[in-house]
Amino acid sequence: MKVAACAVCRTDLHVLDGELPNPKLPLVPGHEIVGTVVEKGRAAHRFKVGNRVGIPWLGWTCSECEFCRNGRENLCDRARFTGYTVDGGYAEFTVADERFCFPIPQSYSEAEAAPLLCAGLIGFRSLTKTGNAKRLGIYGFGAAAHIVTQVAGFQGREVFAFTRQGDTEAQAFAKSLGAVWAGGSETAPPEKLDAAIIFAPVGELVPLALKSVTKGGTVVCGGIHMSDIPSFPYALLWQERKLCSVANLTRRDGDEFFALAPRVPVRTTVQTFPLADANEALALVRTGKINGAAVLIP
Repeated sequence: MKVAACAVCRTDLHVLDGELPNPKLPLVPGHEIVGTVVEKGRAAHRFKVGNRVGIPWLGWTCSECEFCRNGRENLCDRARFTGYTVDGGYAEFTVADERFCFPIPQSYSEAEAAPLLCAGLIGFRSLTKTGNAKRLGIYGFGAAAHIVTQVAGFQGREVFAFTRQGDTEAQAFAKSLGAVWAGGSETAPPEKLDAAIIFAPVGELVPLALKSVTKGGTVVCGGIHMSDIPSFPYALLWQERKLCSVANLTRRDGDEFFALAPRVPVRTTVQTFPLADANEALALVRTGKINGAAVLIP
């Protein structure tokens, strides 16, 4: 594929910082890729040359293990991941297994669509883990949160956005996307939440989120890496509160999300950078200086 756009994800930082074990080396990062098919393998039949295609984090699974056979291919022990164990999209061209790619809705430009391939897909899987929660807290208002907020609003949920202390710009951004309340992560929400999603890779947020959810509520950790979770009193978990993680995605997640996104419609806020400025984009993502998503354009 000829790469047209590749979004920058916090997971790219986890790979580059050595926080995820055993990456392919040397490695081309990037797993939120939109491009055009320029050459097909002999077995390829799903997409044609010239088709616009999205490449996500999940790049290949074995299709044979118990997880693959029971609909949980995201947990495949032999799975390969774009921009981590296979080369990704910080490039002019890349290669992908078409079975794990998605057609991109025509209503999105390449740059607009790129964040949907991870921030959108992982965010959507995290959202489904909250069940039918009406009052939803989101901790860490970055690329995934700005997409999930729109989907949650479309579903009739109320979003309470938690940002870094004093980040009034991010709080205003959250409210502009439909959040009913926004404040610092250490601030108690004005009412108990039915569920919360933590996108920020900060373990200290787990007890805070548990404290904010009501009895029977769920806290979902939506990142691939998180700093250590500090000890906390059992009382925060008692009364059937639930704590769970989200790992990777399935192709079914992608099919469902790309059918839903244009109906909302999800609008991504992006800041584009030339591919040569990838380090600058990564630095801005690291420090939370991007509202929405950073996208590299070759």
